[in-house]
Amino acid sequence: MGLFDRLLGAKAAKSAAEANAPKKQDSSFYLEPEASSSLGDVSFMKRSNTIRHTFPGTLDSPGNKEMVAEVASMESRLEKMSEGLAGIQTREEGPNLAGGVPKPVKKTFAQQLSPKELEQRMKGSAVGVNVPGGPAAIKKEQEEQSNAQSQPEITRQVGKPGDINPFKAMARELRS
Repeated sequence: MGLFDRLLGAKAAKSAAEANAPKKQDSSFYLEPEASSSLGDVSFMKRSNTIRHTFPGTLDSPGNKEMVAEVASMESRLEKMSEGLAGIQTREEGPNLAGGVPKPVKKTFAQQLSPKELEQRMKGSAVGVNVPGGPAAIKKEQEEQSNAQSQPEITRQVGKPGDINPFKAMARELRS
């Protein structure tokens, strides 16, 4: 077992040498949290900045609006805000004389026109304004309608569903 003795013997000799040697003092040191971070210049990030926003006025509240805020990395504070921004409006209202009583609703209903009234209103100059050709085209259409009414109308024979008699009649007319 000479092989194992040499290995174990060397180990035993080293442990004895370590036990006799004086202990070293710990030479490690710790950095401050701000210095050890890799965030960059922490003092630059911690300083507060003043931010000024300007807005145009609206119809309800004319004039330029301004909002000034002091902002730091961990907190923010609103220093100045113009009247009319973010829904803040001061209204000077007089006393409410109604006492919380709602106003009565005015009820309006459409009235149906008689045919005579409708005819009278249709006689106005606005009738036929947007028709291509204007009043002359309307007059021509009315004449055509009256001519069409005087001509005899062609009557159709109504048959049962699926009946082919109208087609047979049409074929007879084509042959003759």
